[in-house]
Order: sequence, then C-alpha cells, then structure tokens
Amino acid sequence: MARFGELLRAANNLKLLAAIGRSGGDLGSVADLVDNMLDTPHMEACIGRFRSVPGGAAMMDARYPPLQPDLDRLIQLPEGSLGRSYAQLIRQLDYDPEFFRPRPTGTQAHWLTQRIATTHDIHHVVSGFGTVSEGESGVLAITACQIGFPAYVLLTTAGQLATFRFQTERLPRLSAAVAHGMAMARQASCLAVAHWEEGWHRPVADWREELGILEPADGEPYGLTPAVPAA
Repeated sequence: MARFGELLRAANNLKLLAAIGRSGGDLGSVADLVDNMLDTPHMEACIGRFRSVPGGAAMMDARYPPLQPDLDRLIQLPEGSLGRSYAQLIRQLDYDPEFFRPRPTGTQAHWLTQRIATTHDIHHVVSGFGTVSEGESGVLAITACQIGFPAYVLLTTAGQLATFRFQTERLPRLSAAVAHGMAMARQASCLAVAHWEEGWHRPVADWREELGILEPADGEPYGLTPAVPAA
C-alpha cells in the first residue's frame, strides 16, 4: 500500500506540475504541490536539514510565527530598508499580502511549509532575483539547495526540463539564473532561518552582508531591479 500511495503522489505531482506550467505559475497549484509533499520521506529529510542549520531547531521548536506583514507600516520605513523594499514589491505585483494558504503549524512539516511559503517574497528582495520565470527559478534554487525543500526541488528541476524540451531559446538565461541561485545557496547563510520580522528597518544591503550574499542578482536579466523601480 505504501508503494501504491507513492505512485499516486507521483502522478499527482506530474498533474500539478503540468497545471503550473500551463498557468504560468498559478499560486493555487503551487500550494497544492507544496501540500502534496508534506507527508513524505523527502519532507522528513528537509526537516532534518533545516534542524541541522544553526538556529533552525530552536526556531522550529518555538514555532516561530509565520509571516504576517503590515504593508501600511512597512511602506513607511526608510528607502532601502527590508520592510519598505518588501512592501514595494508586494504592491508592485498587486499581490494580496495575505494570499498565503492557511495551514496549521502544529507539526514540524506544516510549520516549515508555512514559514517557507510566507517568506518567499522576502527571499526575492534579499537575493535580488526578479519575479519573471527565470528569476523565480533562481530564488527557488536557493531554498532547494540549502534545505532540500521538496516542492522547490521539483519546480526547479521541472522548469529546466520543460524549457529544454519546449523553449530552448530561454534555456541559457534560465540555466544562468538557476546556477546563480545554487552558487548563492552555497555561499550564503540559510535564508529560511533568518528572523526577518526583527529587522524590517535594516537596509537590504546590511542583510546581504550578514547573510553572505556576495553577488545579488539585481542587475541581471532575471534580476529584480528592472521590475521594481525606485519609489
């Protein structure tokens, strides 16, 4: 039965990846893919990797709250601060800041999943990856490499395969973005463990220095700067 369950899960993953590809990244389908990996050996391995990162186990055991941003407050912070930069990005994209799928956080898997989901766009800001498809692959590659978050591993791999098969003209830029994200993942401290909410006022440049992000992606073709003009 366990083997049959894994086959069903794999089939559902393929179905969800196809839906994400057709829709250009529908957030509901992405959330479905994330949830489909909750009760898996891959998620257990991810939890182990997260807990092995300095500060990860303490953060998880304390059930550090998932992000609940107050954009009206954050947008008032100084130019260049993490909070203002994040709020500008969310408003530039016309996102609902509470679009995250509600999940219980009682288990380790649910807590980590919700924490990753709610802080994803902060990773865009501190890494400099844009929200075009190549930029998304680059920023997903960071968490995929640093803690092996299962859905992000699948999305990064599937994006490369699909581009190789159907959009070969996009492959060089996508490959560059993923390679950039992987290099950043190896150089930088684990982004998933950062206590962003305790440093909204700090400049993004300070966060990057602390985390060891030596070559942010802002100015690249897949970078964030062209998509988010200065206010």
